[in-house]
Amino acid sequence: MSATAVADSDERAARDDFRASVRRFVEREIAPHVATWDEAGTFPRELYAKAAEAGLLALGYPEHLGGTLASMAWRLIVSDEVARAGSGGLLASLFSHSIGLPPIVAAGSAALQRRVVPDVLAGRKIAALAITEPGAGSDVARIACRARRDGDAWVIDGEKTFITSGVRADWLTVAVRTSGISLIAVPGDASGLERTPLAKMGWWCSDTARLSFSSCRVPADHLIGDENAGFRAIMANFNGERLLMSASACAFAAVCLDEATEWARNRTTFGQRLVEHQVVRHKLVDMRMRVRGARAWLEALVDRFDAGPLDAEAVADLCLLKNHATQAMQFCADHAVQILGGSGYVRGTKSERIYREVKVMMIGGGSEEIMKELAARQLGL
Repeated sequence: MSATAVADSDERAARDDFRASVRRFVEREIAPHVATWDEAGTFPRELYAKAAEAGLLALGYPEHLGGTLASMAWRLIVSDEVARAGSGGLLASLFSHSIGLPPIVAAGSAALQRRVVPDVLAGRKIAALAITEPGAGSDVARIACRARRDGDAWVIDGEKTFITSGVRADWLTVAVRTSGISLIAVPGDASGLERTPLAKMGWWCSDTARLSFSSCRVPADHLIGDENAGFRAIMANFNGERLLMSASACAFAAVCLDEATEWARNRTTFGQRLVEHQVVRHKLVDMRMRVRGARAWLEALVDRFDAGPLDAEAVADLCLLKNHATQAMQFCADHAVQILGGSGYVRGTKSERIYREVKVMMIGGGSEEIMKELAARQLGL
């Protein structure tokens, strides 16, 4: 056996071991409680520390900041396994740092990185990203929340909305308008910051908020990177966010397929198991076709993501993958609820919860329409 084959075999074995450890964590710490947390509209803050101790929060971050160097493929193992609990809201909030921290790691000063990152990766603090505004979603160029320099501080005025972990985040990576677009790390307890929780169709246990900044003062050294250099950083961050959302959508589609398949094999109607009816079998294979197709495209893009900066064609494919994966999730959620019948409509099944959560996946991180237009532009169409 060649050295390369041995290394590949060792990598697969290590990933399998890690997947098993994450699955045990989910079965012990998340799955038994997720329905209760969803109804309560929150989950315990202590879960962040438990997830950190299990090695889930630090993957892909620099070791000198408390991280664990890992490829995107390892991070997707976490998405896959946490998704098995069937709660997109929990996945989004528990891992909100995956979109809140990267700009700080990529462009923040060494001092700012030390101040923010280690505590978040250890589960002691929570990080979030604040881009979207009431009048500007994916259109970052229209951001109206302003920051002006006043001595040794930035003074921020404006609003953000639909911010995951917005209420209890200790650190907010906030996009602001200076003379261009900039990013500033805002402490959750900053004077002049008010946070209001939002009620939602799905993602019930996810903390989602509207933020209001009124003469909110933040130390000048909390600027992330150079002034007016935020637009490019935000665009780069979107790529990682969209890849992770695509992975989550694939995982939730698979959860729906698994739940529907188990139900169809055990439920009896008219003297036959549901799975023995051709129309039900065809629904299940149609679901599998979409799950497998989306997953294959995802794995191909993960390899390109890990290889280095994405070219225009790869960015276009990433946009289209997000649409494809979330459409697969929508299809599978719809068919799963149909197969489960009344049990799929009442609360308590994973498919019912995922059905409510589909739309946020198709809108968040860039809506289908925005993804198509961005892909077309990247392809020169």
